[in-house]
Amino acid sequence: MAEFQIKGWCPTAHRPMLAGDGLIVRIRPRMARLTQAQARGIAAAASTHGNGLIDLSTRGNIQLRGIRDGSHQPLLADLTALELVDRDMETETRRNIHVTPFWMQGDGTADLLDKIENSLSQANDIPSKFGIAIDTGLAPALTRISGDVRVERSWAGLIMRPDGAAFGQRIDRDTIAQSIADLQSWFLKTGGVDHGRGRMAAHIARVGLPDGFDIPAAKPAEVTVPGRHALGFLIGFEFGQMHSSTLAALATRPLRITPWRMILLEGAETAPVFPGMITNPDDPRLRVSACTGAPTCPQALQPTRALAARLAEYVPVGQHLHVSGCGKGCAHPAPADLTLTATASGFNVTQNGRAGGSPHGIYDPSRSIFKAI
Repeated sequence: MAEFQIKGWCPTAHRPMLAGDGLIVRIRPRMARLTQAQARGIAAAASTHGNGLIDLSTRGNIQLRGIRDGSHQPLLADLTALELVDRDMETETRRNIHVTPFWMQGDGTADLLDKIENSLSQANDIPSKFGIAIDTGLAPALTRISGDVRVERSWAGLIMRPDGAAFGQRIDRDTIAQSIADLQSWFLKTGGVDHGRGRMAAHIARVGLPDGFDIPAAKPAEVTVPGRHALGFLIGFEFGQMHSSTLAALATRPLRITPWRMILLEGAETAPVFPGMITNPDDPRLRVSACTGAPTCPQALQPTRALAARLAEYVPVGQHLHVSGCGKGCAHPAPADLTLTATASGFNVTQNGRAGGSPHGIYDPSRSIFKAI
């Protein structure tokens, strides 16, 4: 299989990434929420400075695609006026915090975020991808989302749980920043940066838990699907992508951006209908994932999304198909029931594995032929 490049960083607002259709600029909404004005502003900026396509990422971020040469600085100015970007790249890089979209007014989540953000300047040696998940809804909802340190609720109150561990440590709301700093310090002193690409789960698997982590994690929330929700209405999007006109039309209410490539319309009981939207929890498109593929991604070896859409109806309920343009597996880093990884001549087929895993067969999309190996 052809080699691919792992850049070791993700696009941000201050540091865009070049793709086949132009620059990608990523926005991290604070508290996973956009006001109506912010949503309308993003939609306008996506059309003014880019190709109008907007991606929802698996980390709860918004990506504006096709940003043209010379438009990055004017785009930054527009996003700054909307209070959607940090003051500089260093601050933006450190604010690697994921907040559950299912927080409720007055539940203390906003206060926790303030305390944690104010302490980030102390973590000078933490890797740029090292993240914190504030998962303080009624039940943990971000357990499948990347986060090296997790703040959750349990029967014992607020706990801090290292990613990959089944147990957490009870923490106090007023000293949460110091508790996280202590865990980060332990991670650094015990060699966490030197193993497993600087991620907590890999480090825990290697050295075990520090002392004092003995409170079982709460049972995770059920899998999130489109439809009615206690906080509003959840809308999915085919392959997590929409046009700026769709976002503008949805901006009649505050929006919450989720890491499941869905948007929560606050307080809504129904959803409007636009092309590419998914409102039915049984929609087969929810059972497939695919990166942008060739030619939009310069590393992709094949187109991906048309194939994934064509195969969606054949994926059994409860299973997942991942079609990846290369071995990185950006659209679905976790194992899938079936993964098609692009090669120069077709796709390698892997069962119960990740993109780039050992193939069990080869698929030729031009002739719809599968061959076991």
